[in-house]
Amino acid sequence: MNITLAQAEKVIAAAKQKSTEIDTKMNIVVVDGGANVVALVRMDGAWLGSLDIATKKAKTARYFDMNTGLLGELSQPGGSLFNIEHSNNGLITFPGGIPIKNAQDEIIGAIGVSGSAVENDHAVAEAGASAI
Repeated sequence: MNITLAQAEKVIAAAKQKSTEIDTKMNIVVVDGGANVVALVRMDGAWLGSLDIATKKAKTARYFDMNTGLLGELSQPGGSLFNIEHSNNGLITFPGGIPIKNAQDEIIGAIGVSGSAVENDHAVAEAGASAI
């Protein structure tokens, strides 16, 4: 199963709304089940460098079907996934990437958000992922 463009647009709209509520400017990326970009938004004034980070967060969340913050916890020195961020042409292992599931609890894509503190990135990604 893959996320549709209509679903991706719904995810982005919810993420943009949350970003506006918490007064941040974000880059928001949605990928499908194959980690291909379906939709992206760079809000006016969002950092240019964060677009690459948001994309990698979305792909990382889909590659490993987990929140990027959890992957970060597992990849600390001594952790079972230490140094995993060097695989797959670079992963992002801090909060802001979340798998997106359909009504049947199947992963159909992922969202990646970057542009603020990681707590804000995660909150915006969570709002987007919850829109489906």
